Amino acid sequence: MKQRLYFVDWLRVIAFFILMLFHCAMPFVSFGWEVKNNEHSIGLTRFIWWLHQWRIPLLFFICGIGIHFSLEKRSVLTFAGERIKRLLIPLLFAMFFTIPLQVYFEFLQKGKITGSYFNFYPRVWDLIPYPDGALTWSHMWFVVYLFVFCLLLIPLFLLFKFDKLKALKAYLADKIANPITIVFLSLPLTYYYFTLYLDYPEQQSLLDDWFLFITSITLAIYGYFLAQSDKFWNTCETYRFYYLTISLFGAVVLFYYYWWDLNFPKQNDFNLYVYGFLNSIHIWFLIIAAVGFAKKHLNYSNAFLKFTNQAVYPFYILHQTIIVAVGYYIVQLNSSILLKMSLLIIITFMAIFIIYRYIIKPFKITRILYGVKLKEGHNL
Repeated sequence: MKQRLYFVDWLRVIAFFILMLFHCAMPFVSFGWEVKNNEHSIGLTRFIWWLHQWRIPLLFFICGIGIHFSLEKRSVLTFAGERIKRLLIPLLFAMFFTIPLQVYFEFLQKGKITGSYFNFYPRVWDLIPYPDGALTWSHMWFVVYLFVFCLLLIPLFLLFKFDKLKALKAYLADKIANPITIVFLSLPLTYYYFTLYLDYPEQQSLLDDWFLFITSITLAIYGYFLAQSDKFWNTCETYRFYYLTISLFGAVVLFYYYWWDLNFPKQNDFNLYVYGFLNSIHIWFLIIAAVGFAKKHLNYSNAFLKFTNQAVYPFYILHQTIIVAVGYYIVQLNSSILLKMSLLIIITFMAIFIIYRYIIKPFKITRILYGVKLKEGHNL
């Protein structure tokens, strides 16, 4: 068996922690969110918008890599069963028992409700979707999409279990991993901007969300195909500075023309074509640059990685609910944005760590509900 690619584990952990920090900033930016501070930071808003372009694409690409390695060790049927256990069960549990707490604090701040959480919670079982009701998958939309992708791609996974097709997949992955050829993988992403970006703005609702859906499944497929190619990893490492430079150049131009004043294309014209081309290049090149830097500097394991690699999924499930609940009180403080956000980050990570370490990790039932792999010796 090949040596484990620890840098992929590091990328996954780092990407999810960036996501958590991203949501810790959301009360303090101008975009709408569950709980909001009275004062907003325009500088933070611009930075958060830049993060928003590539954080989710990077995660779906990493998930595609994970799908490849998961299928190397198990049958497609076993893989599908595992996806149900590790994606669908935590999703349903979160929707009914974790996320309602953040809906409560959101409704409380917006003046939609009064009273205690215990009086509010039965509304979840009315099964009325948010925002009219209290039932939502909220940030767990990512899990919904990933679960649907895994189901939709099962025929593809079955095909590439055949030896000849598996060899063809490896051959094509090596050809695509050429430092020049790999550039052209940004073109489908550009096409989605031209054809879907305006008609299907990001909703995270699964239905009528074609720009986000198609872009995300494409990146997951990229990860699945390229993961087996040593040439791909080496190309990313060798040309990482070139890819990063191109990505950052694209970001600078995008900031100058679009993001500084948050002025986005609103109609299908040349302005949209420039935006779509530049942002596709920016996102894709940043992903492969991140892979290259991770391979160069993070291809090792330690105690921190072993802990966080298991903990990151429960951290993800819990993080937004904790941020909203804690943030509801923090935004009421008479303090600066920097102090409030720092407090929110510290309290959120401490609270999730305690919940994970002492409630989720020790017990089999909580490990199942939060998508953590079972180990022998844990309590029932």
